Amino acid sequence: MPEDICTNAGSFLQSLFQSAGLELRVAVHETATECLLDLSGPDAGLLQAEGGELLQAVQHLANQAFGRKLADGQRLVCDVEGFRATREAELRAMAKHAADRVRASGSPFVFGEMNSNERRIIHLTLAESADLQTESVGEGADRKLKVSLKRS
Repeated sequence: MPEDICTNAGSFLQSLFQSAGLELRVAVHETATECLLDLSGPDAGLLQAEGGELLQAVQHLANQAFGRKLADGQRLVCDVEGFRATREAELRAMAKHAADRVRASGSPFVFGEMNSNERRIIHLTLAESADLQTESVGEGADRKLKVSLKRS
C-alpha cells in the first residue's frame, strides 16, 4: 500500500537519528504529489549547516530506500524547520537577478556549484522565459548552472 511507504520512511529516519544519538523528530505529511518528512529538534541546525548538505544526504538515503516504492508522480522530500522553503525562495530570487543581469549585459551568468535540486529550482523558475535558456555544465558534484540568452 503506497500510503504506508511515507510512514515507513519517517520511521526509518526516526530510528536512524536515534541510533546516531541525534535529537531529531520526524513528522510525516503526505499528499498526492509529495511525501514530506519534516525534521525538527535540538539537532536541526546540523542538517542546515553547509547549505543543507546533511539534509540533502538524509533525503538521498530516504529516496534510495523508499523512493521507488512511492506512487507514480509522488516524490519524497525532507525538510528541516522550513529550510527548503526559505532556500527555494532564495534560489528563485537569485534566478531572477541572474536573468536581469543576462538581459542587461547579453553575457551568460554561471552560478557556483549546486546540487541537482537547487539547479532544478532555477531551471523551473526561468523555464517560462522566452528569451533565456538554462543548462547544467560540469561533472558530478562540480555541476553549475548557466543562464544565457537564447540564440535566435
